[in-house]
Amino acid sequence: MDYEDKYDVSGREVPEDDSADLVADSTAAESLSADDMAEHSAVDASADDDSEDLAPTCCKKDYCRGKLHSFNWLADIPGGFADSEYVEVQFKNTRRGYYRNSIHIPLEVGDIVAVEASPGHDIGTVTLMGDLAELRMRRSLGRNGNIADIRRVFRKAKPVDIEKYEEAKSREHDTMIRSRRIAEELNLDMKIGDVEYQGDGNKAIFYYIADERVDFRQLIKVLAETFKVRIEMKQIGARQEAGRIGGIGPCGRPLCCSQWMTNFVSVATSAARYQDISLNPQKLAGQCAKLKCCLNFEVDAYVEATKRMPPRDVRLETADATYYHFKSDIFNRLVTYSTDKNIAANLVTIPAKRVFDIIAMNKAGEKPLSLLAEGDETPKAKSEFGDILGEDDDLARFDKKKRKKKKNNQPQGGAQKYKNRYHRKPGDNNGHNDPTPTNNG
Repeated sequence: MDYEDKYDVSGREVPEDDSADLVADSTAAESLSADDMAEHSAVDASADDDSEDLAPTCCKKDYCRGKLHSFNWLADIPGGFADSEYVEVQFKNTRRGYYRNSIHIPLEVGDIVAVEASPGHDIGTVTLMGDLAELRMRRSLGRNGNIADIRRVFRKAKPVDIEKYEEAKSREHDTMIRSRRIAEELNLDMKIGDVEYQGDGNKAIFYYIADERVDFRQLIKVLAETFKVRIEMKQIGARQEAGRIGGIGPCGRPLCCSQWMTNFVSVATSAARYQDISLNPQKLAGQCAKLKCCLNFEVDAYVEATKRMPPRDVRLETADATYYHFKSDIFNRLVTYSTDKNIAANLVTIPAKRVFDIIAMNKAGEKPLSLLAEGDETPKAKSEFGDILGEDDDLARFDKKKRKKKKNNQPQGGAQKYKNRYHRKPGDNNGHNDPTPTNNG
């Protein structure tokens, strides 16, 4: 679970509620003045026209699908039932928030807007509007949330706002590298995974990972003095870090946590057992080194299908042998049995219905002649697609076989070599005049 630890510049813990914003004050970042509030509340029509030209062409009507994209299935309901003043605004990576369009600015999905922050303003992109955005906002607040605390949308982003936003974004990577060095110098057991600047550049959010609670009061002092901004520390888990960084999964698609997942449910190895997946840690773990979230996607279907299958601990008694469960195909409703409890021996595959019939017969004291029914001994019909690799074919049939060298069975001792060389039969010289040596001794 994500949580935030908040301290002031002096390093003392702020005696407020745990959900209050943790901000370290610095000399360069102060609260909004009255002129700033007046500027935020005023809506300049000319600035709105400029911001429309500033937005990408794909974000006008056909909004390009990004991270955490949601289809607004309530948008086409006639009669204004789907109208609402609440909008969903997305910031860097997977961070998003809900805001109130109190002055009814004409907004569309994909518009870049300036929203209220603490302090100053932030820049984000509208990703969802209407009644669906309000429903998701109420779900995120929970039962104890107060809808009056929802902040406002100030205006569509001006060119000046975009320039400040781009300038702040350009400093994020350098800030992350320097902050990691500072944390290492302070001997803190933590990893700073990402840094996100606020749209006006007055505040920076540092996302970190730590196994235990870290006392980073001294770190906040050093960061505030170094970067001259307000500092907010957020602890995230390994799954959240993978969602913020993104990547490609083993399935070849972008990570689910970076595209559409909004909350993370605990994953247990029992999900792999229900699906008969090999308990190999290297294949079950994702890029976050935790169990893959997709293990939970189909486990409910497997659990329901397993309930309609025969139990695995029941033995089947026949007239010729006793069969033990070997494996199950729950979706085709086929069960394979073996005559040996530990190894695969004399495997027989039968439908689940036949298994229930044999179990009922065994309970009644009867034993069938075989597991197969009387009409099932006929061979299976050949598939219309054919078998590319037949029973007699081998995967290595095209490999070049190594030729074995022929071995001479005759002994090759010294006397035999002498005999083969000098005592040849007439006509075996092959055209050479090699006279046979005489014995001069």
